[in-house]
Amino acid sequence: MYFRGPAVGLTFCFFYLSFYFTNKYVLSILKFTYPTLFQGWQTLVGGIFLHICWKIGWVEINCSSRSDIISWIPASTFFVGIIYAGSRALSRLSIPVFLTLHNAAEVVTYGLQRVFYREQSSYTRTCSVILLLISAVCLPLHDSQFDRDGYFWAVIHLLCSGCYRVFQKSQKSSLLSDLDQQYINYFFSVVLLASASHPTGDLFSALEFPFLYFYRFHSGCCASGILGFVLMLLSVKLRGSLSPVHHLSWTFLAKVLTSVVSLFVFEISLTVPLTICFLICCLGEALLIYTQSSGS
Repeated sequence: MYFRGPAVGLTFCFFYLSFYFTNKYVLSILKFTYPTLFQGWQTLVGGIFLHICWKIGWVEINCSSRSDIISWIPASTFFVGIIYAGSRALSRLSIPVFLTLHNAAEVVTYGLQRVFYREQSSYTRTCSVILLLISAVCLPLHDSQFDRDGYFWAVIHLLCSGCYRVFQKSQKSSLLSDLDQQYINYFFSVVLLASASHPTGDLFSALEFPFLYFYRFHSGCCASGILGFVLMLLSVKLRGSLSPVHHLSWTFLAKVLTSVVSLFVFEISLTVPLTICFLICCLGEALLIYTQSSGS
């Protein structure tokens, strides 16, 4: 799979939007709120597809070193936290609110790098982090559809996301590629989520799900698993074929498009203060991209 020019970016945006819309449909419209099963299914599909692509030679995976695999387990644990908490948060929050809170993971990354790694940051990056923090903190104050559980799980999601990024950057000397890391994440997640499905009650509660035998539910779950895998693969290809600045720019565009289009598809009570929070978040992320492009 190889793209030139803007094709890879536009394709990434399309799958990014499709992935979030499909997940939102299953989680909020159909109300399949059993994250150990839903995320376990997605990671199982992703792991199987990635394994097949490896075996037929479409991608290269090298996880032969047991020490490298073991050293990556903490990151895989954070990954499980990301997808589990993200699923629970997205089921209760609108897509623009969720993505705004998701962007606040940069605040966690920034703080951990400053405190534990003594990394120096530029003035522009500090300003971008402050803007992202302001937008995230102000959201619950102006969200007329405020959901305490949704925001709680969104905070867990962004904390795990920030920790995952810091750990990933600290493992630069590791021989694991992005696909190696994702391969481990997938199969670690399947084992952990499958083990947790019974203690959390999801396994038997899902048997009472009213749409369990409906084609809309089956098609939504199948689409979510496939879209998640393709989105991951495109993201890896995007990082490999473009500069970090262009990768961040396409990701930013994908988030904006997904948030804007979601306003016309899913129910959201949009107010002026809430819109300002979204715009502040966009400004903070745009400033972060500028910081990356200027090398400051």
